[in-house]
Amino acid sequence: MNAASGSHLLLIPSYNTGPKVYETVQAARAQWNPVWVVTDGSTDGTPEGLRRMAAADPGLTVLELPANAGKGAAVLHGLQAAHAAGFTHALTMDSDGQHPAGLIPAFMLASMREPGAMVLGRPVFDASAPLLRVRGRRVSNWWTNLETLGAGIDDSLYGFRVYPIDDLIAVMRRQPWMRRFDFDTEAVVRLAWRGVRPLNLAAPVRYLTAAEGGVSHFQYGRDNLLLTWMHARLMLEFVLRLPGLLLRRALRRPPFRRV
Repeated sequence: MNAASGSHLLLIPSYNTGPKVYETVQAARAQWNPVWVVTDGSTDGTPEGLRRMAAADPGLTVLELPANAGKGAAVLHGLQAAHAAGFTHALTMDSDGQHPAGLIPAFMLASMREPGAMVLGRPVFDASAPLLRVRGRRVSNWWTNLETLGAGIDDSLYGFRVYPIDDLIAVMRRQPWMRRFDFDTEAVVRLAWRGVRPLNLAAPVRYLTAAEGGVSHFQYGRDNLLLTWMHARLMLEFVLRLPGLLLRRALRRPPFRRV
């Protein structure tokens, strides 16, 4: 069994993904120690199953929220507990099997080499990716690039990424948003505003069919409306921040890298 890291943990928020979460956790544990799962008010019996897994595995911790509060809220709950336990960085990974467990060590190593950066996954899509989802994220990425003055964020929605814990907690505590589907995009924008530079690494993404155990809680109307509202808020704040962002860019533009 791999030795536990004292600085970097793997954080998996989970809501009603069924048995797929067990496969995801097993694959993650094969690559990293420790792994924490935050169940976000799940009602599908998986919290009980995860507790049994954790009882037999000292490298696995399960945190439970009593009611569904959203991905961002689940991540924040895990980050606060991780900070209290002395961790400095967290790699977030979805529980539905879309993210590449095999790349966990590479992302963690990149973060350890550049601890001041946020290590962002740049999705590599295969034929399983819904065309509407792929085209839709291009719109979000365009707005993100504008809101950050081209800080170098290759993809604003892919949730397989390593965050500096203190920085992310700081930006989340200052406002009430980023608690649901808006979390991934708003997190990278606000971290870029804070001066946290992006490091982009290519990573495949899979969209599993129902027969493969895939579960999606994405709703096109509701979640696209949430993203529209999020970008409207960010653009308003961007205008207010623009003089300071331009000054920082003129003095020392934060470097970014693509790998």
